[in-house]
Amino acid sequence: MQPQEDRVLIFDTTLRDGEQSPGASMTIQEKVQMAHQLKALGVDIIEAGFPVISEGDFKAVSEIAQQVKGPTICALARAIDKDIEVAARALNGAENKRIHTFIATSDIHMEHKLKMSRAEVILKAVAAVRKAKKYVDDVEFSAEDAARSDRDFLIQVIEAVIDAGATTVNLPDTVGYATPTEFGELIAEIKQRVRNIDRAIISVHCHNDLGLATANSLSAIVHGARQIECTVNGIGERSGNCALEEIVMALKTRQDKFKKQTGINTRQLVNSSKMVESITGMQVQPNKAIVGRNSFAHEAGIHQHGVIANRETYEIMKAEDVGFDSNEIVLGKHSGRHAVRLWLEKNNIHLSENEISDLSAKIKSLSDTQKRINDSDVFAILKSSQGEAVAVAEPTHFMETRRW
Repeated sequence: MQPQEDRVLIFDTTLRDGEQSPGASMTIQEKVQMAHQLKALGVDIIEAGFPVISEGDFKAVSEIAQQVKGPTICALARAIDKDIEVAARALNGAENKRIHTFIATSDIHMEHKLKMSRAEVILKAVAAVRKAKKYVDDVEFSAEDAARSDRDFLIQVIEAVIDAGATTVNLPDTVGYATPTEFGELIAEIKQRVRNIDRAIISVHCHNDLGLATANSLSAIVHGARQIECTVNGIGERSGNCALEEIVMALKTRQDKFKKQTGINTRQLVNSSKMVESITGMQVQPNKAIVGRNSFAHEAGIHQHGVIANRETYEIMKAEDVGFDSNEIVLGKHSGRHAVRLWLEKNNIHLSENEISDLSAKIKSLSDTQKRINDSDVFAILKSSQGEAVAVAEPTHFMETRRW
């Protein structure tokens, strides 16, 4: 049942958990469009939605199931017969289909939300998996709030659902409470103590309330998890989920540490990020890891000098490998003459060293009054300093090359 030892499955829940971000709801057409992009990105499993919650979600899952071939198409269902029946109907037409059913296992959830005893929760979980198994071979079970669940009880639940037919068991840090050390220890304990764990894939679903979702997911991989549930741009409930682009590039960049592969086409990461931004209206902050506009931008003169000499001095990844056209050397108050020289070379403009120093000083002065310097600003400075002759140079948009 397990994937190859060096392989980590990427389970994308942008269309389900991601859409639960306030203000991020998507139309049926937008969900289908995003699902096609997720296929191009190379995700293994697309959680297309929660079919029972609305007619629109049912139709979206149904359309994706019929149109998007290759990845496994997954539908979410509570441990309730109706949810599972509706999920099964929505998945008709899918080439590869999965039902993902869940119930909470922490004492706080069982007492205050479910109003159920531990025995009742186990019965519900087992019944749900058996019900789902009547419709699909691939059944995932999630123990909601696993990170805050009693370990002995959690192990009981997992053993029972695997015996009932679950092929993936998901251990969510539902409220983003765990630290990497303790979450890794949880996965290690599950792997060691669950007697039938060899019959299922261990999955994790980490939320980002303390900013630890990616770190917790990486710790889980180190200790035996082989499926990571994540979203593009890390969108999702409250502070969001483990960001797909972060987990994928951490594994790729630190092969020496993790020794794990994914099936992701990393050159589609920026396209995927921009599509989520466009569809949801939720903009990525400039310093967002991997896909933020500043991820491969350099303004400080010392950094610019190093990057111009050898990109590896300040870049551990290539901008092109995640889908940017190139890195970016930004002219501004912190940039130096090395960056100015490079800009001039790109635009086929030849100046003396004194003129370069003068231009650099004027760029710094201008940056005291505006946030960002672009090509037209530099051409305006040159024109005012040297007359019309400079203006005939054809701009190469040195600081505007990054297109998605």
